[in-house]
Amino acid sequence: MTDPTLPPEPAPPFDPAALPEPVELLKSNGYVLLLVIGAIIGVPVAAFAYFFLKLVAQAQEYLFTTLPDDLGFHTVPAWWPVPLLVLSGLLVAAAIKYLPGTGGHSPADGFHAAGAIPPIELPGIILAAFATLSLGVVLGPEAPLIAIGSGLGVLAIHLLKRDAPPMAAVVIGVAGSFAAVSTLLGSPIVGAFLLMEAAGLGGALLGVVLVPGLIAAGVGSLIFVGLDDWTGFGTFSLSVPKLPAAASPTGAEFLWAIVIGVAAAVLAAGIKRLALFVRPLVARNSLLFTPVAGLAIGLLVVLFTQVTDRSSSFVLFSGQDQLPALLEGAAGWSVGALVLLMVCKGVAYSISLSSFRGGPVFPGLFIGAAGGVALSSVTDLPMVAGAAMGMGAMTTAMLGLPLTSVLITTLFLSADGVTLMPVVIVASAVSYVASARLTPTP
Repeated sequence: MTDPTLPPEPAPPFDPAALPEPVELLKSNGYVLLLVIGAIIGVPVAAFAYFFLKLVAQAQEYLFTTLPDDLGFHTVPAWWPVPLLVLSGLLVAAAIKYLPGTGGHSPADGFHAAGAIPPIELPGIILAAFATLSLGVVLGPEAPLIAIGSGLGVLAIHLLKRDAPPMAAVVIGVAGSFAAVSTLLGSPIVGAFLLMEAAGLGGALLGVVLVPGLIAAGVGSLIFVGLDDWTGFGTFSLSVPKLPAAASPTGAEFLWAIVIGVAAAVLAAGIKRLALFVRPLVARNSLLFTPVAGLAIGLLVVLFTQVTDRSSSFVLFSGQDQLPALLEGAAGWSVGALVLLMVCKGVAYSISLSSFRGGPVFPGLFIGAAGGVALSSVTDLPMVAGAAMGMGAMTTAMLGLPLTSVLITTLFLSADGVTLMPVVIVASAVSYVASARLTPTP
């Protein structure tokens, strides 16, 4: 007889080996029900993700543009981001310390598929993500959205059927993640590859988990498009810039792809090592040191704006919205300004990875593109080719997901991406192999 004063024994962990064969699952009536639930779950999850992204965009616009004007500043002071980033540190630390869970996983460990997120952790994930994204920290929305989508999916399946088997929670949680990032990376297919590659899914079980997720992603894309048509807010997707047509790759560009792949691996290893060095220092007293981390990011922003006279937004935020402007206006950047941008953005990115909660995809894309543009300024390498190889190589080095990195780069650059895919693949492959030797173990 158990002692009622003791806490209950934890439930046994989910054991994939105990599942029926994938073919049996596919033929079962329960799996058909999961497909239907996955499609239904895609609607509220995508709607939540859409309005969450809109709220973040509105908060950024108000805090960094409207509020200074309301307070009587005719131009935004150079120091303005500093108190906002300090506030972000305080709010993120409070969410991690006082709310259930840890506000999502630490991005310093790299990109992870969310798995089945317990719904009780959703408030902490949402608050930490909103405080990170809206107040200018150098991280993206993809990881929090994946976790939020998973948590909402698990919550829905538990509300529908309290005694649902673990497999149902896993499948619907994955479907929720697919729906949440259905258009953020330019296409539902990229989000699907991102989650599959990060989770290491393979074999016959891949299709079992993938199909409900793809259905949810397709429904989520329709919801994003429909809400854009209804509200006019946009789809919050990685947009395609207006770039000159790229020529077919040359032999010299293949050699540059090797150089860029190695350089990206070295740069990414430095960013990761600094993040892993800073993280335990911040964790000793997160309520004190996370705001200090925000202060350090703010000072980097001030340094960049004062030296280059460029907008603080190039260092702040994830870089998703600033990347098209960087590429379209590449001719107006000096090599020195681009190098300083990479240094300030890279160090700010590293500090953000160590202390805050968000996704690592978009800052890596941005830094890689800036490096490619800088290289093209001092060599005969075409700008678009340099940016494409830099984006693919740097994203691969930061995420460890070469297939996803090539897909993101290709879709972002549209027709140019298809033309340049061979050299992007080479740069990403070299970066992947070099990173395996250079990246520290978390």
